[in-house]
Amino acid sequence: MENLNLPTYSFKLKFDLQRKLIFDSIRKKYVVLTPEEWVRQNFIRYLVEEKGYPDSLIAVEKKVDVNLLPQRSDIVFYNKNANPVIIVECKSTKIKITQEVFNQIARYNMKLRVPFLVVTNGLRHFCCYMDYEKQSFQFMEDIPNYQEIKNL
Repeated sequence: MENLNLPTYSFKLKFDLQRKLIFDSIRKKYVVLTPEEWVRQNFIRYLVEEKGYPDSLIAVEKKVDVNLLPQRSDIVFYNKNANPVIIVECKSTKIKITQEVFNQIARYNMKLRVPFLVVTNGLRHFCCYMDYEKQSFQFMEDIPNYQEIKNL
């Protein structure tokens, strides 16, 4: 798989029916290794190993109903009170981060109303802080560490 703009991690890989699979430590199962899944698995490791997020508070492909249609958010991180605080939308490295990608995560956030939105294609990462009181958002220099958001 492609090199990403993230630290290098090792993963459990295997083949099944001529498909390459990667072990998802959050879902506790092997999943098909697509380019988007490669970004998702690496970003999960980044959140856990570099940013200190407890993997027990992460959900992968979390169902979110948007306008009565079921959607799946790539990564949702919850605080210790089981409230969602970060949504991460992962794309393949071949997908450019465009307004449409931000629109997609914004639709998920209409339901979840989290303080932080993250979009990544493995090469570029964007993080926004949502200020609901002021009805505004602010791009951040970096993705916050768990210690910075654990009490939200």
